[in-house]
Amino acid sequence: MYPIQVFVTGGTFDKEYDFINGILYFKNTHLPDMFQRGRCILDIDVKTLMMIDSLEMKEEDRKYLLEQIEDCPTEQIIVTHGTDTMVETAKYLAKEGLAKTIVITGAMIPYAFGTSSDGFFNLGAALAFVQSKPAGVYISMNGYCFDWDNVRKNKKTGYFEALKAT
Repeated sequence: MYPIQVFVTGGTFDKEYDFINGILYFKNTHLPDMFQRGRCILDIDVKTLMMIDSLEMKEEDRKYLLEQIEDCPTEQIIVTHGTDTMVETAKYLAKEGLAKTIVITGAMIPYAFGTSSDGFFNLGAALAFVQSKPAGVYISMNGYCFDWDNVRKNKKTGYFEALKAT
């Protein structure tokens, strides 16, 4: 049995706040600390692929992510990703039709902001969904698990929602 593979790409999930300059920046992923804090005993492998804002994600970044997923021996994969373009990445990955369960998740508020962050909750939900959903590409946000082709980020509310009722 292979571990659940978690690929880190950056996004708000892993941003830090520079109190002196008032900017968000990347340092290291928070995932290992989050799994430890959540008392997670699942077999998980975390691999940081990139630490970028999803608005800066380009075709070559998605191609690299896809290559890592294809080369990964496990069939259960979580991708942490910025929320602005995670739907585009889901579409890119889904077109390959891989026989793997790929759950993309992120956060609207950085984990480093403490209890106001949705990152911890979204990560826990993604862990549950990656173990229970059939092969396919999904987006897990706000407690929901959306099929890759039936989701959008509502930029007015900050929540993800289905395009059509299922």
